[in-house]
Amino acid sequence: MTVTSGWIRCVVLCGGLMAGQAFADCTPATLAGQQDLSVCKDWPAYPGLILSAEARLKHGGAQALDTYDVDVTVLQGVQPDPVATYHQAAAITLDGVSLQELTLDTARYKLTPELRAFGVRATLSNGSRLIPLEENQLSLYVREGAKLRPVLSQLVVYRYGGEWDGECTGERYETSRTLEIGKTSSHGYADLIVKTQETGTSNVVKGADCEDKITVYDPVLTTLRYDGKSYVLPKGFKGD
Repeated sequence: MTVTSGWIRCVVLCGGLMAGQAFADCTPATLAGQQDLSVCKDWPAYPGLILSAEARLKHGGAQALDTYDVDVTVLQGVQPDPVATYHQAAAITLDGVSLQELTLDTARYKLTPELRAFGVRATLSNGSRLIPLEENQLSLYVREGAKLRPVLSQLVVYRYGGEWDGECTGERYETSRTLEIGKTSSHGYADLIVKTQETGTSNVVKGADCEDKITVYDPVLTTLRYDGKSYVLPKGFKGD
């Protein structure tokens, strides 16, 4: 759930008393700007902890591109103060696109036997019919005491784009990536296996018809290795 209003209010529900557990719910934070985004979500791997991400638009003016500052936070139940935070200025740059959605990813990103990461996904789009572009970027964070640290930054897990004349002739491409935890490790962190699937579509006029030609390329596996600070992304894998 992504909204632009409402301070984070964590309500502890009393269900599950027989199991001795409390379940948390949350309301995303109030942000001043109409284009600011806020999201929060329970962290299933750690009952009682709540994840929060906020993106605040910063106008660049006539000589610079607009950007978003991003704050990522871990909260403990109803406690008002966060237990871990991370702030990144100009984390997202808007070069002909706008930020459409911010979501939290709590998949099983177990990087070491004791350490589990969580993800923040950002969806950007230009909203064009003739030259469309949509992109989803994934960043992973780990908690280290009272701080959060990014270990994977802006991996493009989905990209769609192309160009057409509004009637028939044109070309489009689509790239999807999935992420799995590898069995090998680098500098103590599990390697990440990325599976990339690409599809290309071309449209041409054939008589009175518009003919589609779809090409589905073989999947490609790429191993991302941790260099002691972060996972290194090959060229073309990182969003702008």
